Order: sequence, then structure tokens, then C-alpha cells
Amino acid sequence: MASGVQIDVGGVAIGGGAPVVVQSMTLTKTHDVEATTAQIAALASAGCEVVRCAVPKIEDAEALKRIVRLSPLPVIADIHFNASLALKAIEAGVAAVRINPGNIGGPDKVKLVVDAAKKAGIAMRIGANSGSLPAHLQELARRDQAEALVAAALEEVELLEKLDYRDFKISVKATHVPTMIRAYRMLAAKVPYPLHLGVTEAGTPFAGAIKSAVGIGSLLADGIGDTFRVSLTADPVREVEVAWEILKSLGLRERGPVMIACPSCGRDNVGVENLAVVVEERLKAYPQAFEVAVMGCAVNGPGEAGDADFGIAGGRDVGFLYAHGRVLKKVSSDILIDELFHEIDRWIEAGMPRPKRLRMAKPAALAMAEASLIPLD
Repeated sequence: MASGVQIDVGGVAIGGGAPVVVQSMTLTKTHDVEATTAQIAALASAGCEVVRCAVPKIEDAEALKRIVRLSPLPVIADIHFNASLALKAIEAGVAAVRINPGNIGGPDKVKLVVDAAKKAGIAMRIGANSGSLPAHLQELARRDQAEALVAAALEEVELLEKLDYRDFKISVKATHVPTMIRAYRMLAAKVPYPLHLGVTEAGTPFAGAIKSAVGIGSLLADGIGDTFRVSLTADPVREVEVAWEILKSLGLRERGPVMIACPSCGRDNVGVENLAVVVEERLKAYPQAFEVAVMGCAVNGPGEAGDADFGIAGGRDVGFLYAHGRVLKKVSSDILIDELFHEIDRWIEAGMPRPKRLRMAKPAALAMAEASLIPLD
């Protein structure tokens, strides 16, 4: 169930039917303005839409004014334990602050931060994390951690609503994927506010990407979640790359090409893995949204390539180039990839016209056999 409330974070709409927003977090020391702004620029280039910066010390808060001025992205200040740092961050002009009302110093301190956020007209992120639940919910957490996460978040929501402040989003992140999924589903049924999704401390790029895709993807497929961060033990640019692949795989957002590639198997005549790696690397240069299929044999090649804007199906000496569901040409294998990108470039220059697709009536193997009769270019 989608959130009914929409908030604004530095001009980026979150919730209330807005597109799902990709976030990440800088790894630099925030007081190192040059390093931090360089990392923000790299994140922006990768497709990050909102960035969070850790503010553990006074020098970090003091650096935010310059960072906000130089950043191409809305900056969220990540604050824990110290309300005065949150106040300094708001004064510096950040687009939002992330606080945990349970560890910021009590209701009076929360009120100070909320009053400052109201005055500045900025949003907040609140919520619970499986690693830092309040002491009074520890017993509940031992019985049901998802329920404890939701209980903690609802306590924070109640506090902010009593302060007549509703410009916030909520997270209930956990390292255990089933717990994370269940907590967000429970919370989505109870509140109208935007939800920030994440599998916290997901891990290294391989395992962390899988956990995040399963957890975040499951919720997004159900219509739950308005923004998210893929938390990886890696360069944050990797987080953004994985985030966009999740959105693209679900058909929720478009950014650059999507590549379809068949798995390696005993029918592979051309080394499809090598073909796919080269094609994928060259596709990174294209900002346009389109699909390319890379196939290694006659079984699935025509059918899969027919669903994509362009496709190649390899053979021992020759390959086949498809465009919009039809065989375009047969070419020598050594120039197959170059011919693919030549046709893609021509199509983009022509305005990316997509002809009406015809359902392929012939079996894939028969279509490939007929294609093999096409003279070699």
C-alpha cells in the first residue's frame, strides 16, 4: 500500500505517488569538504537523487554550509545522540535531518529539533534499526524483532504528531531480510507516511546486493516504499548502481539500457559470457532507456531478442543481429558487437522509433534456420 503523504527533500518529492527515490551516503569525513563534495558529485553522476552525510562531530556540522552550497544533490544530515548537531545542520541549510528520537536526548531535545525543522521548512527521517532498539523494547524484540521495530517507530511517530509535525519519512531497517520485509509490511498498514526502505548492514557487494534486491525488491513489488538506500560495504557508487538495477528490473524507473543475457550452457557456441561483458560495458555510455539481448544459440535467441529493442545471437563463425523483433542482418562474428552498436546509434539518431511488434509465429529454431540463409554482410 503506497504512502498517502508526500514530503519534499530539497525539491525531491518522496511519497504520495512520486517515483521511488534512490539515496546513498558518503563515506568521507564530512568535515573534509573537498573529498565529500567529490564523492557527492560521483554519486550524482551514478544516479543518486538524495545524499546523506554523517555528522558525528561539531566540525562536520560546521562544514555542512559549504557542502550544501556545492552539492548538486539535496543533503541530509545524519545525526545521532546530539541534538545540538541537528540544530547546527538545520542552520547550515540541509534539506533534511535524520534523527532517532529515542537517542537524541529525550522529548525536550526532540522538540527543539522539530521546532527548528518547522521553522526551516525541512523534512526529517525517523525510525528504528534492529541494532539500536530502545531498552524497554528489548524483551519484545527477543520474541518478535519485527514487531519491536514497528513499536519503536510508532512511538516516534506519536511523539512527532503530538508536536504537530508530519513532514517526515520512516524506516524500520534490519539486517535479517525476512524481519525487514515483515516489519515494513506491518508499518505500511499502520501509517500514511513515506517509508525509507533498506536492509541495514547488508554486507559486501555480492551478498549485500542480493539481500537488498530480495528485501527491497519484495516490498517495492508490493507497492510498499518511497525511497531506499542499498547499504553495501563498498564505494557508495556501487550502492546507486544496484539500486537502479532493482528499480529497472521491477519496471518502476528507467535509467539507461537494460541488458538481457542468456545463461551459459552446453549449447553456447560463441562464449556468450564474453559477449555479454563487452556489450554491458559499452552500454554504460548510453543514458537512453532501451533493451539489448545477448544470446548464445538458436534455442532462445530469436524469441528473447524479439522482446528487446536490439539483440544479437551468436554462432561459431557468424552471428545474427535483431532489431525490434526482426532479423536485421547476418554478420561475421568478429564484428557482431560493432554492428550492434552501429545500429543502436543509427536508431538513436533517428529519434528511437519503435515499430509495432508482431508476435513471432515460428519456432525459434526454425526462425534461426531461415535467418541463416540471409547473405553475410
